[in-house]
Amino acid sequence: MASEGKGKGEQPAPAQTSSGLDVKVVYGPEDVAHLDHQRDLAEPGQYPFTRGIQPTMYRGRVWTMREYAGLGTAEESNARYKYLLSQGQTGLSVAFDLPTQLGYDSDDPFVAEEVARLGVAIDTLADMETLFDGIPLDRISTSFTINATAAIVLAMYLAVAEKQGVPWDKVTGTLQNDILKEYAARGTWIFPPQPALSLIADTIEFCAQKASRFNPISIAGAHYRDAGATAVQELAYTLADAIAYVEQVLARGMDIDAFAPQLSFFFYTHNDFFEEVAKYRAGRRLWARIVKERFGAKSPRSQMFRCAVVCGGSTLTAPQPLNNVVRVSYQALAAVLGGVQSIFTCAYDEGYAIPTEESQTLALRTQQVLAYETGVTNTADPLGGSYFVEALTDRMEQEVSRHMERIEALGGMVQCIEKGVIQREILDEACRQQKRLESGDKVVIGVNRYESSESGQALKLYRMSPEVQTKQLARLAATKAARNDCAVTSALADLRSAAVKKQNLMPALLASVKEYATVGEIVSVLREVYGEFREPVGL
Repeated sequence: MASEGKGKGEQPAPAQTSSGLDVKVVYGPEDVAHLDHQRDLAEPGQYPFTRGIQPTMYRGRVWTMREYAGLGTAEESNARYKYLLSQGQTGLSVAFDLPTQLGYDSDDPFVAEEVARLGVAIDTLADMETLFDGIPLDRISTSFTINATAAIVLAMYLAVAEKQGVPWDKVTGTLQNDILKEYAARGTWIFPPQPALSLIADTIEFCAQKASRFNPISIAGAHYRDAGATAVQELAYTLADAIAYVEQVLARGMDIDAFAPQLSFFFYTHNDFFEEVAKYRAGRRLWARIVKERFGAKSPRSQMFRCAVVCGGSTLTAPQPLNNVVRVSYQALAAVLGGVQSIFTCAYDEGYAIPTEESQTLALRTQQVLAYETGVTNTADPLGGSYFVEALTDRMEQEVSRHMERIEALGGMVQCIEKGVIQREILDEACRQQKRLESGDKVVIGVNRYESSESGQALKLYRMSPEVQTKQLARLAATKAARNDCAVTSALADLRSAAVKKQNLMPALLASVKEYATVGEIVSVLREVYGEFREPVGL
């Protein structure tokens, strides 16, 4: 037949992953011949954990399902949390407004336009008590996307648990608390790197001693990725950050096995399906080797790379917003096949506004259908042994290691950020990707291919009530009027003294929040002692 010879001799177009790693048309045994099963793969639940951190993975326990939520006031957010829990969500994820993230109170004129706009406003312990009213903190884990003011939020959360009668060693959850990526990729910093790192070490040390089931830090490559970094850069920067944090805590004389089991990681899952799978598999192998070989960890729990992910982020598009449902579904599948521990799926309307109950429910249902209808949870590491996946995992590990070696040669992650090295690399990559998008080399359906006039105009979007900010200001004023000002002043004086003496600040922070000192008041005290970070000139 004439068609039989069609295409013979033609060279296929070259292909690369989103990080620029070459992809062959066909993979075979020769591509994985150098891998040693026990050294490089082993079984799920065994070092180096390439195939997963648990022997049975999701067959034993399905990943934690969270939806990121924070709606203006604590009352609104509490209602959304209870709704999502009633719909089968298995963990909470708190979104804070910008003033809370940056250490300003809601009544500060400097942040008047931002109060309660992008998340929940938390000024005092009174807000946190309302936020978790009726939610048992010994049965629900909570993830907090908070960084510069993370230690204050942790103190408030533990104070709420105390008021509920929940022992701290039964409190579970995760504090993002990763300031290094803020300097390089996101911008919600307050203090200079060294005191900020010390404050993070305070939370890690305190939780290791007092709240052993709570993760005091989630080292977050996610924001590097959404700022423009590749998957390779995202993983390399994240692991380099983790090394910096570990060294900070080890310098205090703590043993690696005393705190490493409470370290966790946080990433974005984007659209390059197999690269994302390989990223998580390579991350587990790399971290296990770093913790064991570099830091001498003996406990298998210390060597486990436990990660939560967001599916969506900057991959969401405003044109043809319903396409985002499809994107997030594939991303969630990649995350599951990659073996992650917790997933937050973005809603399709997040390119326009905070998600509605309807859109957020659909995002949750996306995870639930994946978990309970597709069969992907039946076996651990179902892609393990694939010539392509194993070869790509190995290539990912090599490229990430190369980036990390360069960072080490430049003095480590802190110095690279202080000099603007990481910021420039991310900017360069973001510009490269934008050019690819504009040229059509990078295809985004509905944006530069198969465009249509469809937009979000017909969507039923969330609208913040104009009364929200008024309510928040009234609550803050009432709390200030009811508290003991002398006790607040005394607690803040003790906090200042502890900061000057370079003591662990968590006890003083707990004492301050229990007297209903505000986030802004606490940050002001620490700002006087530590100063503020200034971005490198030229960025």
